[in-house]
Amino acid sequence: MNSVADVEYVAGHKNMLQLIELRWIAVIGQITTIAGAILIFDVPLPLVQMLEVLACLIAFNIASHLRWHEHRPVTNSELFLALLVDVASLTMQLYLSGGASNPFAFLYLLQVILSAVLLEAWSTWTIVAITLACLAGLSIFAQPLPLPPDHARGISSLYVQGLLLCFVLDAALLVIFILRITNTLKTRASQLADLRQRAAEEEHIVRMGLLASGAAHELGTPLATLSVILGDWKRMPEFKENPDLIEEISEMQTQLQRCKSIVSGILLSAGEARGESARRTTIRTFLDNLVRQWQGSRPVRAFEYVNRIGADMPVAFDEALKQMIDNVLDNALEASPDWVGLDAGVDDGILILTVTDRGPGFAPAILAQFGKPYQSTKGRPGGGLGVFLAVNVARTLGGSVTAVNRPEGGARVTLTLPLSAIALRQE
Repeated sequence: MNSVADVEYVAGHKNMLQLIELRWIAVIGQITTIAGAILIFDVPLPLVQMLEVLACLIAFNIASHLRWHEHRPVTNSELFLALLVDVASLTMQLYLSGGASNPFAFLYLLQVILSAVLLEAWSTWTIVAITLACLAGLSIFAQPLPLPPDHARGISSLYVQGLLLCFVLDAALLVIFILRITNTLKTRASQLADLRQRAAEEEHIVRMGLLASGAAHELGTPLATLSVILGDWKRMPEFKENPDLIEEISEMQTQLQRCKSIVSGILLSAGEARGESARRTTIRTFLDNLVRQWQGSRPVRAFEYVNRIGADMPVAFDEALKQMIDNVLDNALEASPDWVGLDAGVDDGILILTVTDRGPGFAPAILAQFGKPYQSTKGRPGGGLGVFLAVNVARTLGGSVTAVNRPEGGARVTLTLPLSAIALRQE
């Protein structure tokens, strides 16, 4: 689900399908009740008129099924109209079969309870008012059935038997459909909670991007100043005559250039949309270059890189994707300075990158909250943001990031990314 509207739309559609199914049950129940009343209990009923009402209800339900079998948005007004049709059908059948004296008049409660669950407040109270008016009208205008007044016979009374049957129907249908509708509402609530969480995370990412962009701009001036100073030092006689100092200045210039490249990458990622900052390359070339740059700039003692990608293909990788992989590798290096592994492969159109280490692994509490901001065992402010950003970058592109502890020790983090999200279309 990508928006609150999508969640509401799916929930409304499911509720409409529930009403259609309930209406088919009502049709079968009415046919059975009419047949039993006439054939078994010999109750005089206007069969032709009652079948005409049934035919109209069946036609409406077929039309509803044709309209709603596909995914369409369902509004409160459309659910309200559907329940009104059910109330009207029940009212007509009761009018033709004894009115308020018919024990099945209590089926109005089914419509009222369903409206309370499915509709907005004004719609529910409207249904209550309409059913009350219908029941009052039936008690005034409908002709009672010529049944013997034998209520004192208890369970032997035909009216009491009908009342018990009505209660069983009401209870069974309410339990079945209210449970289904409640499950739909729970699913909707869960999806809305996920959307709110995602919105909060995306807002957090935006704030972090603005902060990083501002910091990068602020760092530009002092880095440029340091670059000029180091260049001046390198030309000064006091330093030129000392090879050790010249070597250290060169190393400082190298690290300074790396800092400037990082700042440029931050500005590029924060200021340009993907596609504008993306570079045309291939999967193997991108990963090989990334590994070479990462290994050359980190103090990793042993790094095992396995590229099992067979057929190379043109893709577009930007700074955000590169930073996502670097973050996961950096976390593995911090946990396991002696050894880090990276395995790259493609399976069924999915790029799979597996980063392993031989560190202490993830604590159970960290695994349970994996990908959430500030979930880290490093014990310093801002910890856990690298994984948080990696998870959100992957999710934006339709992929995922998962983590498990290895049985032999250490941790394994797996990044998956659909090739369709990064592939370059052939012109």
